[in-house]
Amino acid sequence: MASAKSPLSIKILLFFHLLCIFCFLQTHSISGSYASIFSFGNSLADTGNFLLTGAVRFPFIGRLPYGETYFHYPTGRCSDGRLIVDFIADAYGLPKLLPYLSPHADFRQGVNFAVAGATALDPIFFQERNLTSAMWTNISLSIQLGWFDHLKPSLCYSTEDCTDYFGKSLFLMGEIGGNDYNYALLQGTSIEEVQTFVPKVVEAIESATSRLIEQGAVDLVVPGNLPIGCSTIYLTFFLSPNKADYDQYGCIKTLNRFSEYHNTLLQHSLEKLRQKYPRTKIIYADYYGAAMRFFRFPLQFGFSSGALSACCGGGGPYNFNNSAPCGSAGSSVCSDPSTYVNWDGIHLTDAAYRAIATGLVYGPYSTPPMASPHLS
Repeated sequence: MASAKSPLSIKILLFFHLLCIFCFLQTHSISGSYASIFSFGNSLADTGNFLLTGAVRFPFIGRLPYGETYFHYPTGRCSDGRLIVDFIADAYGLPKLLPYLSPHADFRQGVNFAVAGATALDPIFFQERNLTSAMWTNISLSIQLGWFDHLKPSLCYSTEDCTDYFGKSLFLMGEIGGNDYNYALLQGTSIEEVQTFVPKVVEAIESATSRLIEQGAVDLVVPGNLPIGCSTIYLTFFLSPNKADYDQYGCIKTLNRFSEYHNTLLQHSLEKLRQKYPRTKIIYADYYGAAMRFFRFPLQFGFSSGALSACCGGGGPYNFNNSAPCGSAGSSVCSDPSTYVNWDGIHLTDAAYRAIATGLVYGPYSTPPMASPHLS
């Protein structure tokens, strides 16, 4: 017959059990209260960095109607109002993130390194392939990580201090990678060739995420690509008389399959990181699934003006004209952006970004789920 455990052995087992729970709580943000948010990426997340660089390639974001819905003035956001990162900050009770290039700013509660037009891969990749003519900026993900390294000493002062500070922060890795494909596809590179870029782009995102974890990040959100086959600019550039090229919602099937391929590879990459860093929470943000709801059932989300045409543009089948982009002479803006998904043919409206962010924070478009902002 097995002997009963002694009171001492029970106490030892209980001690180690409590110790394991304590370690888990220290390395996982189970409350919804983050100390700060650090954001990287492109125009889907940029709160003003591109505008502060001069916005030479796309100056229109520095004038109305950009920003008209929420801020009532242009902020450098590529939308009529807020972005996903703004809604996430609001959900967790944090201020909207200032762009890193803001002069004399206090970044203790977070900072935005994202830049409109930024790529996951460095500019040399595109220079070698003669794909630079459409690039908005030379600022890539590696530059943004360099900015983070430069700012870090002003945020925490020792390894222990940084571990504690970043362990209570939320890191948003993108969306990034979409422009790596945009610059090539919109300059006529075949989708088959651009598909060879995907493993390199995913590797760059994985490497950047790993680098942040090594510096103390514990909770990280890594978004996938949007369904580009439903994007106004792609629908315009790849307009086809062949109905078989489109799905039942009017989106281009081959382009959406491309987005799904990127997202599949990215999710495999994130699973590898979870195995390598088991004490972190690496969240895949399903931008594709969250956005496809609008294109399938726009009326259910209040998008009575449809999902595929731009609110602000210069005409054409989808109200996108590259010769008269939103904010330029020859363009016009709709009376109610909240009834549109697409804002300027490239980016989405405040209303669409709100719906995506809600799907991420409250589910079910985050895997694993994001921390509930209702807990304290």
